[in-house]
Formats: sequence, structure tokens, C-alpha cells
Amino acid sequence: MQDILSMLNQLQRPRLLMKAARIGAEDYRRTVHLPRLLGYGQMPRHGAALIKLMEVEDTLNVQRKDDESAYNLLRHIDVLIAIVGEARELQAAQGPSKPTAA
Repeated sequence: MQDILSMLNQLQRPRLLMKAARIGAEDYRRTVHLPRLLGYGQMPRHGAALIKLMEVEDTLNVQRKDDESAYNLLRHIDVLIAIVGEARELQAAQGPSKPTAA
């Protein structure tokens, strides 16, 4: 799962989009938001949900950069909110990081 978090740290998105996502993530509710974004059915684990969300976000980001008429800013922010929320929950589930030996 550390690779997923590393990938998230490398995401380069406009500051305003990420600020909106961080603010929105404060009210993130997995059971409400994920089914709406990924479809209904069995709830995926945090890592699997993050991978799916990152695929959706990548498509939205390409649309944003290409200035496509199909681009939906609100959906993009919703997906980023879910990514930030899932990443926070994944980090919390992993527990405190262990100090490395010097």
C-alpha cells in the first residue's frame, strides 16, 4: 500500500483543486461517497478503491487539460475528495509509522 501513497504524493494538480479536495475530505463518508463514484455493490478495500479512483481522476484530468466539453469540474472535485479521504483512512488503518533505525 505504500506504493499507492507514494503515487498520490506525486500527483501534480492545480492548487485550488487540491485545496477544495482537502476541505471536502473533512466531511468524507466512505459509505455515501464511494458507491456514487465507483458504483454500487461490495465496498472495495481502501487500496483497491484508491486505485479505481486514481484511474477515474486521471481520465478527468486529461479532459481538463484538453479542455474537453465533457469535463465536469464538480465530479473531478468529488473524486479528489474521495482520494484524499481514502488516503487518510488508509494511513490511519496502517497505524503510526515506525521509526527507522539510523
